Amino acid sequence: MRLNKLTEALGLPESVGSGNPEIINIQSDSRKIEKGTLFVAVRGTVVDGHAYIGNAIDSGAVAIVCEEIPESLSDKSIFVVVKNSAESLGELMAVWYGYPSDKMILVGVTGTNGKTTIATLLYEMFRKLGHKAGLISTVCNYIDTEILPATHTTPGPIELQELLAMMVDAGCGYAFMEVSSHAIDQKRISGLSFDGGIFTNLTRDHLDYHKTVDNYLNAKKAFFDNLPAAAFALTNADDRNGLVMLQNTKAKKFTYSLRTQADFKGRILESHFEGTELTINGRDIIVRFVGRFNAYNILAVYGAMVALGKEPEEILVALSDLHPVSGRFETIPSPLGYTAIVDYAHTPDALVNVLSSIREVLGNNGSIITIAGAGGNRDKGKRPIMAREAVRLSDKVILTSDNPRFEEPDDILNDMVAGLTPSEREQTVCIADRSQAIKTATMLAKKGDIILVAGKGHEDYQEIKGVKYPFDDCEKLKDIFAKQQ
Repeated sequence: MRLNKLTEALGLPESVGSGNPEIINIQSDSRKIEKGTLFVAVRGTVVDGHAYIGNAIDSGAVAIVCEEIPESLSDKSIFVVVKNSAESLGELMAVWYGYPSDKMILVGVTGTNGKTTIATLLYEMFRKLGHKAGLISTVCNYIDTEILPATHTTPGPIELQELLAMMVDAGCGYAFMEVSSHAIDQKRISGLSFDGGIFTNLTRDHLDYHKTVDNYLNAKKAFFDNLPAAAFALTNADDRNGLVMLQNTKAKKFTYSLRTQADFKGRILESHFEGTELTINGRDIIVRFVGRFNAYNILAVYGAMVALGKEPEEILVALSDLHPVSGRFETIPSPLGYTAIVDYAHTPDALVNVLSSIREVLGNNGSIITIAGAGGNRDKGKRPIMAREAVRLSDKVILTSDNPRFEEPDDILNDMVAGLTPSEREQTVCIADRSQAIKTATMLAKKGDIILVAGKGHEDYQEIKGVKYPFDDCEKLKDIFAKQQ
């Protein structure tokens, strides 16, 4: 593809240098350059691609998209100067792959918690109804039935546009994706045409990156601000920030709620560890999902499907046949009569949601033993909060390692314990070794009790000092339970 055809999508940017070379690929990583590459110099959070323009030219880049031309290299290549090169990268990749998001129905899900469940259930629902669909999520990416590993909640623009193009080639008419606040802020979703957006909730998370809750909120809101008029915007009316998302959107507005009037109103009738009975807009349904937070997820899925033109009756039938997503409130029974629940809850609010749901169903018929940790090199402010909430809603708490990354596990645990009073510390044990923490919980549990293993959910590794070691909470529990037979 010729350079001019690509840069037309950028709105006649300033260009320095002559020629209209054939471009064989587009890269933002100077290590992947070959002769004929268009190099886009992106200013990242750690690395500034402008520092590698010289390397890119030496490696064969025939043109450069950048925000600022290095004076020493101004006569070495063709330069296309843009206001935001990260945003331009997404727009260029959309042109490169033939605007794949225009060729399908694309729905994005954003919020602190619930993104994976909602996006995955929408993917599964549309496939149940006979459609080919794609999924981009934290757990896994799907091109209809083909599975591709996921490395980020929302991939970078090069991988993202390629995934969508593969979905189009596979005949997918629908695609559902998690849209993280990082992806919005870093313009990874630039060049995408969304047909719908869903907001779940907003609680403290990612402040290591966004610095303030307002910045985090505004990143989420920007997604809805940019939805086109033909799209739908569906928000959780029970979240205090839910209606904020709709303030400036041009999209058609919908709400869902368990507490107030909304376009999609639900009410929980009964809840068990096997599932939940609820009403949605006056219709009864039983689903295999537990807890109030999952009732919100089900409402969001129902509302999105109605907004996409599906009939309520066929939606309810398909919903009743769905199973929970891997690592999201996943129950594993012990032969000794207690139950373990593995959940991805890694924020204070998510932990409260899961523990409240367990207590609501369990009542006074058993004890809750919670295993929780906090990720290293992430928002330290949520660590003492998570510890306090775990203690408040559990009978016994074991604080342990999550993914310590480049921090010392004991330092993370000390940050968590710092949020506890002396009496709260009495019901808390710190065991840095996650495997040993899980074993200890199984030794403490009695018939009728619940063990919650929180924080990692679907993850099958533990990241320590830059190395990902195999570790799966579910498999660890199953191994222990197998020896109880």
